[in-house]
Order: sequence, then structure tokens, then C-alpha cells
Amino acid sequence: MELRQLQYFLAVVEKGSFTRAAAGLHVAQPGVSAQIRQLERELGQPLLDRSGRTVTPTEVGEAVLPYARAALAAVEGMRQTVEEYTGLLRGHVTLGLVSGAATDEFDLAALLADFHSAHPRVEISLTEDTSARMLTALRRGELDLAIVGVAEDEPPPDISLHVLIDTPLVAAMAPDDPLLRPTGDAERPTTERPSTANPPAELPLSALADRPLICLPRGTGIRGALERACRQAGFAPRIAFEAAAPNLLAHLAARGLGVAVLPEIPSEAAAALGLRTLPLTAPALRGRIALAWPTDGPTRPAAKALLLRMRETLGRPG
Repeated sequence: MELRQLQYFLAVVEKGSFTRAAAGLHVAQPGVSAQIRQLERELGQPLLDRSGRTVTPTEVGEAVLPYARAALAAVEGMRQTVEEYTGLLRGHVTLGLVSGAATDEFDLAALLADFHSAHPRVEISLTEDTSARMLTALRRGELDLAIVGVAEDEPPPDISLHVLIDTPLVAAMAPDDPLLRPTGDAERPTTERPSTANPPAELPLSALADRPLICLPRGTGIRGALERACRQAGFAPRIAFEAAAPNLLAHLAARGLGVAVLPEIPSEAAAALGLRTLPLTAPALRGRIALAWPTDGPTRPAAKALLLRMRETLGRPG
């Protein structure tokens, strides 16, 4: 029995045709047929039913399929392990990215380009989704790694985290928002002379209880942190607008459509957007972005190598 025979057998089962299997394998169709007949002679049983328009496995063929797949997977695993040690890493890595995470704070495109240059035989797939769905995909093995938003202080079950960004969350609003008026001035008519008292330096979360809020979609880390904190403060947030792009949230708030809950923005940048910001307190909120992977670790060498490169390159928050 040869590995080539098992490979041909699996290809015919997957394609349902000797001709299509041969085309996919880039070999002549008679060679595929001959190798599978030889395999059937060695096993003493027909593995494929050739009587219909589509070739299908026999009952015996169905029974041996898992063993054929396991044998080929074991050989591929051995090959990848050897190539990992000899610097010829290859394979496929699936990486997830939460919306809005690719910021100037870390250049993911440059990191992936450098990794590709070092390991040109590794294929990388990048997908964007919510944190909640990506954590589920990590547990199912549909993703190898993901950059997610984290709402809780403790890592999710079965997931390991490497925090990349840890920043306070702020309330961002138009400069004429009543929340920015000094204490006691909230009810003062705007036509009256403004108070000379200093504006508030921070904002208790309870002040947002009856305000329309602007935030990232459900399933993101910041949205999860907001909902968790509001529950602690005794109210449900009233979300008026949600979008995956933080810049759009900022522009909506600048137009007076609500109060946006965003990662901390430098005062100069906020002013350029037409915003004023206040730190949120009671409780304080933080936005965290983290590199996540299954606790038992990526099993494929290529994914292990990318995880190591990302942990070394992206570092930890200052």
C-alpha cells in the first residue's frame, strides 16, 4: 500500500469522478484508475462504486476513508514538523481581526508582510468580525488566532490573551452638550450669561442613563464593557447609533446626535473632530484589544510561528 494510492482514492471520492480527480492531481486518468485497482486488490474489497454517473465509495470504502485521511494527515504533519526545524515553514494560518482594531498603534499590515517575506510558503487568511463570533471560531478551530476586544477582566474560558491596547473609555460629545456645563448649570437657559465655574473634569456613568448613546456594535469588546458597566450602575444603555468604524461614531457625536463611548482621544485630536471628551467614572471603563488563541495553543507549525512573531512584535501596552 502506497500513500499515492490513498491520495488518489480520496481525490476520486471528493470529486466523484476519476477524470476530475486526475485533473486536480495533474496526472493521467488511467494512472489514477490503475493505482486504485491495485489498492483494492491489496485490500481484497472494492472501495468505489463505478456503476453510476458519479463515483461513490462502497460500504467498505466509507469505512476506510477516515484511516486514509488520518494517514495522509500524519504524513503532512511529519513534513511540516521537519520543515519547521529546517526553516522551510509552510502551511495555512487563519487570523481574525475585530473591526476598528487596525490602528496606528500597531501596523498589522507591515507585520503580516514581514512574516510572509520570512515564510513565503505560508498562506495567511484574514477576516474581520465581532469579538464574540471570533472567540467562538477560535474554540471551534475555525480560526488559529484573533485580535479581539475584551470586555471582562478575566480571559474567556479556553482562551489565552496577550493584551495589546489597554486604554480608558471616554464620553465624547459636541462642545455645547449640557453634560459639559458646570454643576448647577445643566438647567440654565443657553441665552443666559454662562457660568464662570469650571466645567466637569469627569462624568459618572449614571449621567448617561437617559441619553442617546453612540457605540460599537454588540459583540465588540467596548460594547460589552459598556453594557457590563451600565448593569453595575443599575440601568440599560440606550443605544441610538452603532457602527463598526470609530471615526463614524465620533462624527455622529460631533453633530449632536448623542454621546459616543470611545477609547480615550487626545484633546487636540478631539478638538479637530469637533468633540469634547470626559473620562467615565463610577465605574471607570477601559477598552482592551488583545491577541487571542486557544489555551491549548495552535497545533499547526505555521500558526505557532505567527503567534510567536505577533507576541514579539506587538508587545504589551505601556
